[in-house]
Amino acid sequence: MYIARSIARTVSDAVYVLDIIAGLDYNDPATATWSRYIPLGGFKQYLNPYGLKGKRLGIVRNPFFGFIEDPAVTQAFEKHFLTLRREGAVLVDNLQIANIDIILNQNKSGEAVALIAEFKLSLNAYLKGLEVSPVRSLADIIAFNQKNADLAALANLARLSKEGFEKLMTDNKLDALVTPGSTVAPVLAIGGFPGINVPAGYDSQGVPFGINFGGLKGSEQKLIEIAFGFEQATKIRKPPSFKP
Repeated sequence: MYIARSIARTVSDAVYVLDIIAGLDYNDPATATWSRYIPLGGFKQYLNPYGLKGKRLGIVRNPFFGFIEDPAVTQAFEKHFLTLRREGAVLVDNLQIANIDIILNQNKSGEAVALIAEFKLSLNAYLKGLEVSPVRSLADIIAFNQKNADLAALANLARLSKEGFEKLMTDNKLDALVTPGSTVAPVLAIGGFPGINVPAGYDSQGVPFGINFGGLKGSEQKLIEIAFGFEQATKIRKPPSFKP
């Protein structure tokens, strides 16, 4: 799954946090792969207000736009698409992700099993590193008898990512995938792909909603440019009122 997650007030704040926490952690093997994508000089250099110019953005309406119940939110996204075009982005509309119904179902995709498998591996590594403890492995805690099932789930997630999100991105030469809210999270999570969610407006009840930009591994620089460019072009966010 993805390595670094943060919640911040602005895109800039999130990028500053990323610059601090990104790096190689010898206690976390996953960072060995991701750390090679860290650019010299850090990520803050990609806070470009004109970062949308020339970017190819794919829009997957089905099923994500079907999850929107408020017509005002749908209308807001149509306006945002006009803004993205005005800022120089190329929009490729009405794309489809293969096996999306399976990917969004944790039980069918195997994501639920994979999460447990990753937890088991991480817990074993942690227990092994303890200096004073009678518990040294997961085998000391529970009966570990589903090893083959775990591996099959991980392989299935890799296949779904390759045939779905990765194929969509490469076939259409996209810099990012654009979707409403955070419902695309499983699509990105099962392959360890980066994504950033930016404030995109408020529904008829005043509840905020976001727009998500997701990309292939190593595309953090592009996503930062796209997200920051969108944020600067729209200036949607306003401080919360904390009213009931």
